[in-house]
Amino acid sequence: MKNLMLTSAVAALFASTVFCAQAADKKTLVFVANGASDFWKAAEAGVKKAQEELPNYNLQFKYPEQSAAAIQERLMDDLVAGGVAGIMVSAVDPKTETDALDRVASHTLLLTTDSDAPKSKRLAYIGSSNVLAGNQVGEILKKALPNGGKCMAYVGLPGADNARERIQGIKDTIKGTKIEIVDVRADDIDQARAKRNVEDTLTANPNVDCMLGIYSYNIPQIYQALKESGALGKITVTGFDDDPITLGGIKEGTIAGTVVQQPYEWGYQGMKDMAKILEGDKSFIPKDNLMIIPTKVIDKAGVDDYAAQLKKLQGKG
Repeated sequence: MKNLMLTSAVAALFASTVFCAQAADKKTLVFVANGASDFWKAAEAGVKKAQEELPNYNLQFKYPEQSAAAIQERLMDDLVAGGVAGIMVSAVDPKTETDALDRVASHTLLLTTDSDAPKSKRLAYIGSSNVLAGNQVGEILKKALPNGGKCMAYVGLPGADNARERIQGIKDTIKGTKIEIVDVRADDIDQARAKRNVEDTLTANPNVDCMLGIYSYNIPQIYQALKESGALGKITVTGFDDDPITLGGIKEGTIAGTVVQQPYEWGYQGMKDMAKILEGDKSFIPKDNLMIIPTKVIDKAGVDDYAAQLKKLQGKG
């Protein structure tokens, strides 16, 4: 009996050792967000889907404790020290994090997403093209304003790459039409100021008949200001991202449409791409190292289906 118990114990120990060894053999890939937000729930769902298809890898999704470059850098350093095989990151501040990203890239596979850091040693970027997204907003404008119009644009940081590229994409598309962006008003990511900017426009620029929300909160602030002033539905509104107020306005017909990104695909395709790279396949990476996930136009016809899908991806459906 003792021999049987001893044999069982040895077998259990052996099985445990084999299991641990197998777990240790799994390479870990991590998606690092730039902060806690519902926006990232879809990307997290994409990572979970990729895990189902990559059983030989351990996939993780990490949020920094705060949306601060220093905290995000410390998180990545800890991951590197822990031996992760790859990191895909949405850098909080790409321009100031170049050295930190280079340090990470010298020890592990590094991809960027959402906001690129082209001057760093990251291997590639996977995400949206803000210029192409701007082109799509320009097309919404051309459809909504066939006889032309004067537009005011609102944005958090007009000097940021994503803002500049989105606005440039819009301008490229409306060139040659009678649609004009008369000015860009900045709010430094202060939502109260964003709303005041709209209110000031209604008072000082009564000839403006079109408003563009460049950052995710800008359309909602435009909506609220127009609603309170009684101008909702009288001014063409469009822009970017899928805030619930934005989607609600599209459904009721007071917002012409919006252009949204696909963070689910960033998480799903990004994890699978990192696995391919680690297995020796880089053939799918373009020469410019930019793997672009197309953005989508959401209008009244498709808003209900999109909103339901978004809730599901965010774990709310």
